[in-house]
Amino acid sequence: MGFPAVSSSPDRKEEMHGQSSDHKLPTRITCLTPSSTRPWRAEHVSSGLLKMGIRGVTVSDAKGFGAQGGSTERQNGSEFREDMFVAKTKMEIVISKDQVEAVIEKIMEEAKTGEIGDGKIFLTPVSDLIRVRTGERGERAEKMAGGRSEMISVLQQTPESP
Repeated sequence: MGFPAVSSSPDRKEEMHGQSSDHKLPTRITCLTPSSTRPWRAEHVSSGLLKMGIRGVTVSDAKGFGAQGGSTERQNGSEFREDMFVAKTKMEIVISKDQVEAVIEKIMEEAKTGEIGDGKIFLTPVSDLIRVRTGERGERAEKMAGGRSEMISVLQQTPESP
């Protein structure tokens, strides 16, 4: 089962953005979303990404279920579902195509416990990116200037958890 093809005609771009523009849509930006990471692994994933120089991670609390179903409790010998949904952490990361494989490896390394419920990573192309403060678009909006070396040095000084 595949995904429907998306037209890249100028009319389609105009329809997607609600405006006509000569702005060239970036093709190198991809969004990785490990949407069901275990909450206690999110900090490990974020720290690992930061050490790689990846910045701009959005983290949200989420609930969901998959193969693991949900929480099942036992009381007086009977099983009942306490909550159909399991607490998860959703992480959204926008990176360039040349970073995809390294970031996937890092997320797998940091999020994997080997148990059902470790999560999934979704790859989604990002058609455009706009920095609200400056109006910059595309790759210029993706770049973050300053602060990276200070953030990495702080992480390196913090003792890691086992």
